[in-house]
Amino acid sequence: MSNDRHYSPVDRLLMQTDAALRSLLPFSGQPHRPSPALLKDEAELSESQSRHVAGLMRINHTGEVCAQALYQGQALTARLPKVRKAMEHAAEEEVDHLAWCEQRIHQLDSHTSVFNPLFYGLSFGIGATAGLISDRVSLGFVAATEDQVCKHLDEHLQKLPTNDEKSRAILLQMREDEAQHANTAINAGGYRFPAPVKFAMSLLAKVMTRTTYRI
Repeated sequence: MSNDRHYSPVDRLLMQTDAALRSLLPFSGQPHRPSPALLKDEAELSESQSRHVAGLMRINHTGEVCAQALYQGQALTARLPKVRKAMEHAAEEEVDHLAWCEQRIHQLDSHTSVFNPLFYGLSFGIGATAGLISDRVSLGFVAATEDQVCKHLDEHLQKLPTNDEKSRAILLQMREDEAQHANTAINAGGYRFPAPVKFAMSLLAKVMTRTTYRI
């Protein structure tokens, strides 16, 4: 039997605080899997190419910060234990993506976004609200969010320099994982969001990408 029910509100608050710090403090999140980039050779990139790739990876890193916050918020308010555990498991897998992107950004002599704490707080609130509405809406929000992430990853894979195999390997593995998260959420009973809602979500995503590409 799960020990999940024995966590007090204070325990959960401390767990959420720990998750936030691991998402926001540099190199505090430890990946469970080695980066796919380890087996790839470093490409010779021009200064402008390096800045461009760093900008793309910074966007993806902030996206993973948002994913962490979203899943943690949903896990906090999920009603069914199986849904809470699914959210917590997804958050664990997203830690890999977070660490991989951060490693790549620093290899390119760049930095993560200064807006990460803001986006973490907003995403946590959205996730918690979705969980309060219903588990089905919460799961549906996961699926819709992951669909948006997959679209961004597809775009970034097209924008990478052809010889940057390190960044490409990271994004390809992330793409595979995110698609699996979306399928799992729908198969678990997630609500399929209508097109207008997805369009609104895409507009919000554009705000994030444009603000974090350079800052």
